[in-house]
Amino acid sequence: MIDLQQSRDEIDKVDKQIVDLFEYRMQLVKDVAEYKIQTGKKVFDKEREQEKLRVLKGMASNDYNSHGIQELFTQIISMSRKLQYGLISEGSFRHPFTELQSLPVDQNTKVVCFGVRGSYTEQAMEEYFGSNISRSYAPSFKKVMQAIKEGEADYGVLPIENTSTGGISDIYDLLVEFDNSIIGEHVVKIQHALLGLHGAEINDIRTIYSHPQGLMQCSKYIERHPLMKPVECTSTADSAKKVLEDKDMTQGAIASKQAAAYYGLQILEEAINHEDSNSTRFIIISRDKKYRKDANKISICFELPHESGTLYNMLSHFIYNNLNMTKIESRPLEGKVFEYRFFVDFEGNLNEAGVKNALFGIQEEAMSLKILGNYKSI
Repeated sequence: MIDLQQSRDEIDKVDKQIVDLFEYRMQLVKDVAEYKIQTGKKVFDKEREQEKLRVLKGMASNDYNSHGIQELFTQIISMSRKLQYGLISEGSFRHPFTELQSLPVDQNTKVVCFGVRGSYTEQAMEEYFGSNISRSYAPSFKKVMQAIKEGEADYGVLPIENTSTGGISDIYDLLVEFDNSIIGEHVVKIQHALLGLHGAEINDIRTIYSHPQGLMQCSKYIERHPLMKPVECTSTADSAKKVLEDKDMTQGAIASKQAAAYYGLQILEEAINHEDSNSTRFIIISRDKKYRKDANKISICFELPHESGTLYNMLSHFIYNNLNMTKIESRPLEGKVFEYRFFVDFEGNLNEAGVKNALFGIQEEAMSLKILGNYKSI
């Protein structure tokens, strides 16, 4: 019978040899990095890595070990690249953002938000900037982006994600289309109410208006009232405005209590969203590439070749540099079949060495990289 302890002792010896060889290999990798620094040669050499993996796989005695060798050395080569990126990125990674102590805001600051008076976006704007600003409203997400781009406003406020219904895909597409940057973030707890004209009762309502997100967030409530027909509006506040203007007792709106107060509507029922923790994350947009000194969150997007393991390689840059990734979202690439652009949020500041290392590595390996902003949630 095999002596289990003896086998374990032998494995320990082999593991020690592997560790010693790994450390020796990484020292050699540093030497390679020094050469690349001196010559300007790029770290990532896809063809050489593929050929090296092919040769190493061929050294294995069977198919099972061949797959294991490929997986093992894929990781080793990836770690080697990251070590080289860390050495090369010191002083070489550049970004277009300028650091600020705080955002310049006064009574002349022009802020544009999506929607109309009484919207949740307006609430986010007031909570973030205060009321002593010059405000305006835009009827679409794109109009907000255009107003910022063309200098009609200093900042814009847009919803980007809800805890119940997820990310708002149009916003991600616009962040790529426009060269505006995320400079801030604010989270608003969403508490939808059913609004109607004064004198109306819940049983009177036959048509219920709201933004598509509002309808989704209250879908279970609507299901419990089958006589209510949901109809989409451009925003929750617009739905309240429509009910007021139409003066139809059978119409209701899903909107905020602030909208009810602003448009003089009656609250027929409060808290009708099915998630009690329902919250929306709003982003603050600027045309300037700036970030606060205390910024602690970064948003980026990148495109990858449609190949096995490419996304894993990108995400490993966050793991290797001890960065906490808080969100990942994908959007299809226009004109390409089942190829995607990935949006990632992670904790960090553009001044930090680990952030620079990660972004340098992603920049070297991805087809494209765009830093969408470095900001702080307020």
